[in-house]
Amino acid sequence: MSWYLYVVRTVDQQLYAGVSTDVERRFAEHAGQGRKSARFLRAHRPAGLVFSQEIGNRSLALKVEYRFKQLTRPQKERVVRAGRLAFDEGSGRIEIPAG
Repeated sequence: MSWYLYVVRTVDQQLYAGVSTDVERRFAEHAGQGRKSARFLRAHRPAGLVFSQEIGNRSLALKVEYRFKQLTRPQKERVVRAGRLAFDEGSGRIEIPAG
């Protein structure tokens, strides 16, 4: 089963990252604002899914998610604009796209 990293932009322009095996289902849960929605996204209503990429197994997806969350806002925006994430498959370290 493949895991994906996904990024949601909120109505107040925040970015939220998560991992899931079914990105469409997970985004629908967030958009529904129910019990299964992330606490952050209940406070910052989701506007749309802006990025998703298959990562591989759950362990690697969690590593990449952690590394993504450590990036600065401009670095996250570059990844979203690029539409592709390059990462080390051992450590999950992310290579930031230029400019």
